[in-house]
Amino acid sequence: MVVHSINHVQLPFPAGAEGQIRNFYNSLLGLPEVRLQAGSALRFVAGTQRIDLVPTEQWQPVPAVSHLAFEVQDLPALRGRLLQAQLPLVENRALPGYLRFYVKDPAGNQLEFLEPDLDQ
Repeated sequence: MVVHSINHVQLPFPAGAEGQIRNFYNSLLGLPEVRLQAGSALRFVAGTQRIDLVPTEQWQPVPAVSHLAFEVQDLPALRGRLLQAQLPLVENRALPGYLRFYVKDPAGNQLEFLEPDLDQ
């Protein structure tokens, strides 16, 4: 047996925040939504992987140390969209060889966005 990739990750969000979650992942991040007939989870595609967001009645924020990291192309454009949406970015955690920042989604899930720094 060989594990060769991650199929999907699942993150919680407070029930009733579907509109905010859809706007963030689809409109701001540009991830296509996959609509399935069964269930109330929201599903988005990132490359060959999927991000499932599940509404939770007893929602509690995930600890800050937990996060999902996305490797992206054109990090400055994404940064600009998120800043234009007035989302606070954390940009003080250098990683040699990469440009990166962190942002929280509307449910408080911490997300990391990084891109290889080709100028180094």
